[in-house]
Amino acid sequence: MEAFLVATGIVALAEVGDKTQLLALVLAARFRRPWPIIAGILVATLANHAAAAALGAWLTTLIGPDSLRWILGLSFLAMAVWIVIPDKMDDAAVVPRHGVFLTTLICFFLAEMGDKTQIATVALAAKYQALVAVVLGTTAGMMIANIPAVFLGERIALALPARLIHGVAAAIFAFLGVLTLLGAGERLGL
Repeated sequence: MEAFLVATGIVALAEVGDKTQLLALVLAARFRRPWPIIAGILVATLANHAAAAALGAWLTTLIGPDSLRWILGLSFLAMAVWIVIPDKMDDAAVVPRHGVFLTTLICFFLAEMGDKTQIATVALAAKYQALVAVVLGTTAGMMIANIPAVFLGERIALALPARLIHGVAAAIFAFLGVLTLLGAGERLGL
């Protein structure tokens, strides 16, 4: 349950103001069909984060516990720094050749490649070794951040202080990084 809750919270906070949330706003404004957009976001996130979590779980079989602790700790600290750097969405035009759902699915899947939340999913899966809980948690976090963006459009971007939320997410990553480097996971049975 802890892996699910931590993954949900971190990704929901990290996603505010992220390029994929901006993509959700753009798609919502362009197509004005929220349900296929939400379904596309869900399927793309599940596929992308399942692959990322599988990679994280696989890495734990290759790397010894001490090395993994340092890699994860430093990864969490790097995520803390990366998360406060604002994203810029690519200016590529979205071409709705295949309908709203498929356009959203493809755009979101590609936008998540190498994104902060995908990297966080790899690290969380390696840390908690709970693939399903991490994938469900990171997906829930993405949906928590993106569903309001789809329904509220541009007003959500103006209403939420993205800088403050990114600061909170960065602090959580930094805290997890320090705890991991200090070996808290071993003492807590993680």
